[in-house]
Amino acid sequence: MAARSLEIGPAGIRTARTIEILRTERGLAQRELAARVTALGRPMTNTMLSRIERAQRRCDIDDLAAIAEALAVSPLVLLRGSGTA
Repeated sequence: MAARSLEIGPAGIRTARTIEILRTERGLAQRELAARVTALGRPMTNTMLSRIERAQRRCDIDDLAAIAEALAVSPLVLLRGSGTA
């Protein structure tokens, strides 16, 4: 089976940047946000979060929903970008 492309499109890049912006605005380290996401039932390490923020790992819908909940925003805010946060 061929490897799946890791190319991340504009929405994924925008989401990654917004996650990082909101996390830092809230004064959270990656480790702290990853722990919040894990506590919500979606296991995540700070390495996984770092790769999402750097657009080196896809943020699937379950990641998106858990990260949004951990940041106390709608998933739509993460998708639309920091201008709507």
